[in-house]
Amino acid sequence: MPGKLAKAAEQAARFGRIRADHRSEIAEDYVELIADLIDANGEARVVDLAKRLGVTSATVNNTVRRLQRDGLVHTEPYRSIFLTEEGSNLAAHCRRRHRIVLGFLQALGVSREVAAHDAEGLEHHVSDETLDALASWTERIRGGET
Repeated sequence: MPGKLAKAAEQAARFGRIRADHRSEIAEDYVELIADLIDANGEARVVDLAKRLGVTSATVNNTVRRLQRDGLVHTEPYRSIFLTEEGSNLAAHCRRRHRIVLGFLQALGVSREVAAHDAEGLEHHVSDETLDALASWTERIRGGET
């Protein structure tokens, strides 16, 4: 017997959140990677982003323009890409989310490789409430180790 169908407004709200999550997913991946490249290499270049994301330089340039319009990065022609304060804050938030989801999956017994892959997708679709619960559970299971 089929399950009870959710009310239309409730279902629409859930799907709306998922669509919003998908829209922000690319921006989050980019700012997190830009921050990682800056930390590792002192700079983030279009060519490095393209290589690591598996896309063309034209795709990176288009996305960087959108990030610039949204106030997350700033660039100068033929120079590196820099995070704004807002971009840095978003990158830190994304890193935290990724670290929590990755730790949770590993605490469940998922291998590091699979957990890293799965965390890339899951981290964008977890509410702050759920994220806090995952972090608390993982900390309890690991005995305070995070």
